Order: sequence, then C-alpha cells, then structure tokens
Amino acid sequence: MTEKKYYPIFLNLKGTKCVIVGGGRVAERKCSALMRTGAMITVISPEITRRITQYKEKGLIRHLRRNYRSGDIKSVFIVIAATGSPETNKRIAADAISLNKLLNVVDTPSLCNFIVPSVFNRGMLTIAISTGGASPALAKVIRKELQRLYGPEYSGYLKLLKIARSKVMKGINSRKEREKVLKGIVSAIRKGNVIKLK
Repeated sequence: MTEKKYYPIFLNLKGTKCVIVGGGRVAERKCSALMRTGAMITVISPEITRRITQYKEKGLIRHLRRNYRSGDIKSVFIVIAATGSPETNKRIAADAISLNKLLNVVDTPSLCNFIVPSVFNRGMLTIAISTGGASPALAKVIRKELQRLYGPEYSGYLKLLKIARSKVMKGINSRKEREKVLKGIVSAIRKGNVIKLK
C-alpha cells in the first residue's frame, strides 16, 4: 500500500455547509472545532451529548435526530463520519467520495481524503502538527511542547506585527527593504523590546 502524501492547507469555512454524522464525544470535539470557523454545521444522530444539545438550543448548529441517509451530504462541502459503527462510517465514506466531498472518518485515515492535525492557537497564530495519521499520540506530544515554546504572549505579538506590516507595506516601496525592516521588527518584538508604530 502506497503512503499517502498530504497537502497542508488552512481553509476558510465561514458560511460553508458541513455535516457531522454522530453525536458522541468525538463528534462533539469536531463540532466545537468547526464552530470556531463560522461553518454552517448539521449534526446527524439519534442521540447527542449535552454540549451538542446546548449548541443546538443556542441556534449554533442544526440537528437531525435520526440515522444517516445517503442524500444527507449532497449539498455540503465537508463530511465528518464520527459514528460508533465502522459499517456506517464506511457507507458515509463511499457516498462522500463518490460525490467528491472533503471527507474525514474519525480514527480511520485509510477512508479519509483529509485528516485533521493536532492544533493550537495563540490569537491569530495557528500551529498544526500532523504525523500523516501514523501517530496522533506523537502529534499531541509535539503540540504540547510547542505550546510551552509559543506562549500566550504571541497573541499580542501578532497584533503588533499585523499593524507594523500594514504600515511598512504602505510606506516602503522596495521589497528588499520591506523584508529587512519586517525581520527587524519581528526580532525586536520577540526579544521583548517596545516598538513604537507612528
């Protein structure tokens, strides 16, 4: 079996339709992560966790209280199969692939056409780690190491850097000079120096 090669990508899912089939803890985690992107989420499951119920009651997601049907994914962008049934997950996968959907089957990389990395955020900074499905446990260990290395202060750094970059892009015409100035600002901020942006 040939090894899959993945293309790392960050997707803008705001307003896109996503379906999660399953209502347990794993589906809950997938739902929480997708909600942060502004995706339009439908959860399909006869039973759902208390937290998913809260999302539903707040109008943050749509819930269909029943089992999966083949037509459920026809008009969606992303499909996540998170049921406790391997047979159901395989059926969802076959339907999704036949319709050229982005598909993630929880804990079954061989059925997916995308996998979800181990992720953490510091404001606008997002760091994602993947082992290509070989060892999610190792990805989690590396994520925790990076969380210690890149602490909460990076959220503030990026706010400053965003402002600085905007001013430099408008004020300096030379690409080479812009790169030099921006690298200097990054270095100064990481060393804890105060930058005054006029």
